[in-house]
Amino acid sequence: MTFVPKKTKHKEPAGYKSLYIKEKLIKEIEKIAKDNNTSFNNVIISMIEQCLEKK
Repeated sequence: MTFVPKKTKHKEPAGYKSLYIKEKLIKEIEKIAKDNNTSFNNVIISMIEQCLEKK
């Protein structure tokens, strides 16, 4: 199954956190974002939400 980021939703209250990510992962995530015409942040949030839905 190929990962597809969610479409950007309406704005919800949000917080700010910093993450240290390996350069290799950053490049892979940036490619996913570019291929899907979305932001790096949206890809990360989509991944986290998808993982949490499978709990």
